[in-house]
Amino acid sequence: MGYYDDHSQGRNQKMNRNRGSFLLASIVGAILGAMLVVISIPALSNQGFLPYNVQPNQSESAGTNDNQDNFIQQQVSYDVNTDTTKAIDKAADAVVGINNIQTSNFWYDEGGDNQGPAGTGSGVVYKKAGNKAFVVTNQHVVEGATQLEVTLNDGTKIPAKLLGGDVWTDLAVLEIDAAKINKIAEFGNSDALKMGEPVMAIGNPLGATFSGSVTQGIISGINRTIPVDINQDGIMDWQAEVLQTDAAINPGNSGGALINIAGQLIGINSMKIAQNAVEGIGLSIPINYARPIINDLEQFGVVKRPYMGVDLKSVAEIPGYYQEEALKLPRDITYGVALRQVVPNSPAAQAGLQELDVIVEMDGKTIHDVIDLRKHLYQETKIGDQMKIKYYREGKLQTTTITLAEDRS
Repeated sequence: MGYYDDHSQGRNQKMNRNRGSFLLASIVGAILGAMLVVISIPALSNQGFLPYNVQPNQSESAGTNDNQDNFIQQQVSYDVNTDTTKAIDKAADAVVGINNIQTSNFWYDEGGDNQGPAGTGSGVVYKKAGNKAFVVTNQHVVEGATQLEVTLNDGTKIPAKLLGGDVWTDLAVLEIDAAKINKIAEFGNSDALKMGEPVMAIGNPLGATFSGSVTQGIISGINRTIPVDINQDGIMDWQAEVLQTDAAINPGNSGGALINIAGQLIGINSMKIAQNAVEGIGLSIPINYARPIINDLEQFGVVKRPYMGVDLKSVAEIPGYYQEEALKLPRDITYGVALRQVVPNSPAAQAGLQELDVIVEMDGKTIHDVIDLRKHLYQETKIGDQMKIKYYREGKLQTTTITLAEDRS
């Protein structure tokens, strides 16, 4: 037992000597380290190695020393200037808000007639001539308005006059006082767009609260055709030709601008596909398609289109019994357009067409339904053209030529 006590005491003495040596070495190391730090900081500073580096387009605020924390504070600001911001700067002020004001007459209104905003949308100032400026928007934005008002980017409100609207293309043109208009949109070339090309939508989603909002995306699809039920009867009346983009387009964006990276107007935002399972499908009217419509609405108040003078019904929408009994169609003819009415003295009447005739071909192109007929008539012919038509009457295929006139309705 004493052996172990003597041995332990000797071991403790040895350990105390080792601890003293280690402590001395640590103190010396700390002193040398501090001296190296004092020497190295000026040396590093002389070589340009600073604790932080101020890059171009940044500004350093005056540093303040905190005696307690010995802490240097700095403030850095960035001057961001990209192709996107340049495009927005170029186009944003040409995009305006549209207020659709309608008169209602409710029994509880003290003054009788009551006017209030029925809806809001967006528009684009595309032209300035003398003391007038012209704004393009969607027809559905201005529909039913008794008064229209344009709101500029700075909040200025200007009364607007509707020059004309077109339900088939969903476009309308307004006229406003140009005194406070400082910027107009520059037209781009929608035919030159490429899939994946970056684009930005500018408009007023959900009204004035989010006026001048910008969303960014790409061109997701070109030359899309979307069926449209214009009179809300459950039957498709038209196929709108649109651009597809994933830039967010929300209620209130209608009539606003879709621009390219150069800040040029390449589309008029019109609609989105709003379904629970669908995300990021916005639709815009290509500007090359819209320009002749805009010009007609500005100059004439209507779009000058060829006119036949007929009331139409697609054969596919007519029960098979009536196809055979009333139209007298051969059983293998299940397509075409039936004439429900022919206007007296119209181009169709002058060409000899009659009620219950079924048009199946125009200028050598098969006509399957009403949409086919309208697309050929409105997009591939012009006023004064002679159009060759094949049709069935009493089960027999016949041919005639119609001279297209101007629609004056």
